[in-house]
Amino acid sequence: MPYDPLELARRTEQIVLRGEDKLYYRFRGGQWYGGIATADCCGCPLRCVFCWGAEPRDNPKGYGRFYSPEQVFQNLIHIAGKRGYSLIRISGNEPTLGREHLIKILEMVEKTRYTFILETSGILLDRDYVSQLSQFKNLHVRVSLKGACEEEFSRLTGAKPEGFQLQLKALENLVELGVSCNAALMSSFSTKENITQLIIRLSQISDKLSSELEDEIVILYPRVQKRLREAGIHPFTFCTP
Repeated sequence: MPYDPLELARRTEQIVLRGEDKLYYRFRGGQWYGGIATADCCGCPLRCVFCWGAEPRDNPKGYGRFYSPEQVFQNLIHIAGKRGYSLIRISGNEPTLGREHLIKILEMVEKTRYTFILETSGILLDRDYVSQLSQFKNLHVRVSLKGACEEEFSRLTGAKPEGFQLQLKALENLVELGVSCNAALMSSFSTKENITQLIIRLSQISDKLSSELEDEIVILYPRVQKRLREAGIHPFTFCTP
């Protein structure tokens, strides 16, 4: 039975939030974007079958511990400063769960030389949320589309197909309110026809979104392979760890 991602988000926030504190399971550096400090958070409003972070997503209390916004910020800039990075991010699961927590971090980042990459499904980015994000100049939002259309979205996430429209609406809100952003497509499971139609839909929001659509390819970690096999879903394209 398809689930409502907004309802799942509300239930998940009750688990991963304690006041302004939020569950995280790891802090690390990495070579994505040419080098970035990363805080991996717990919990997500989607259940993507290809997710490499499904364990802290599905059992957050079993993997994470609570950190305040200040602790997350300090850990990120410590890693970035030590490794000479100019970029920081929250990844792993869904960073937009816990709006107050995220906004507090962004307020601190805004006073530094660092750029924050917000990697998100966009499910929670309604106009009010994006309006708050629009105050930050050291922010870039990367919306990862879970499939190229409603049917692919539902098959890959298990959520109601209408959830895909929330992703597109998030991009529309970001563009209209002047927030730096781009769209990325998990294209490993998408047909060429659906990708073409997605590009047309994105162009109706912004020519820049459609022309700069980022291509994501599933990474076949053993646990990801197992879940795909159990779901009977086979990628058209993939890469190995």
